[in-house]
Amino acid sequence: MEFEGRDITSIEDFTREEIDHILKTAKIMEPIAAKGSDLLHGKILANIFFEPSTRTRLSFEAAMLKLGGNAIGFADAENTSVKKGENLADTIRTVENYADIIALRHPLEGAAKLAAEFAKIPIINAGSGAEEHPTQAFVDLYTIQKEKGKIDGLKIALIGDLRYGRTVHSLAYALSFYNIELTLVSPESLRIRREVLHAIQNKIPVSETQNLEKTLAQTDVLYVTRIQKERFPDQAEYAKVKGIYRIDLKTLANTKKDLTILHPLPRIDEIAPEVDATPQACYFQQVHNGVLVRMALLALVLGSVK
Repeated sequence: MEFEGRDITSIEDFTREEIDHILKTAKIMEPIAAKGSDLLHGKILANIFFEPSTRTRLSFEAAMLKLGGNAIGFADAENTSVKKGENLADTIRTVENYADIIALRHPLEGAAKLAAEFAKIPIINAGSGAEEHPTQAFVDLYTIQKEKGKIDGLKIALIGDLRYGRTVHSLAYALSFYNIELTLVSPESLRIRREVLHAIQNKIPVSETQNLEKTLAQTDVLYVTRIQKERFPDQAEYAKVKGIYRIDLKTLANTKKDLTILHPLPRIDEIAPEVDATPQACYFQQVHNGVLVRMALLALVLGSVK
């Protein structure tokens, strides 16, 4: 397996063996995260975020700092030359002179792959439109493995906005490498993209439903997503599905005692705050694991670990 110098733009570019290696490396990073290290001393990460972000941007920065490197970048394109009309290719070719690796978030699909074509340094896709969010999928897999002790053999349900939610696209691709049963729960208008469904349904058992209640009883991992209001072309359509699924204590009464609830965050109203205190709620552990996984990815791509 060769990770050094590699772009991370899509889960589809990886094998099961490579994904497992990333998860093992993330586990190695746990004690390093607590103490810090100089593994990436002298290296610079450029966070280029054309869309709002809290967890992804800060976890990349924290990961780099914990490995002894430094981070630069911007979280608001309005304060950059993009405001003057500079295109993405020129921005990338400029920023690569200041850094050793770039984490890019962009509202347009295909932006990360386009950036990788122009860049001489590695590009990590930190979210491209409604397309993919590969590093979040690695975080999700690591959290599932850590909480359940395995991934193979589980019954996993993805619920909410499966059409515009880029995290579920990457996660669905990633889960298709494992021996799991996948249930997709969404309103008709927010069913998962057909190209994603076609790619995974020949590899694992997949079912689609609008009925969350019937799904819950047998589910081991419930992956909840918010309805992506900002990606709806018609706000009237958003109003029809807003708040369609909600996880609260009443909902949990019909689930397994050891159910694991995940959410890529931010949440709006799809998980009630009362759920946070239950042992099933693992979404803030996901946030912590995001630093570990991104430490692993940075260290692998920059060649400080193999």
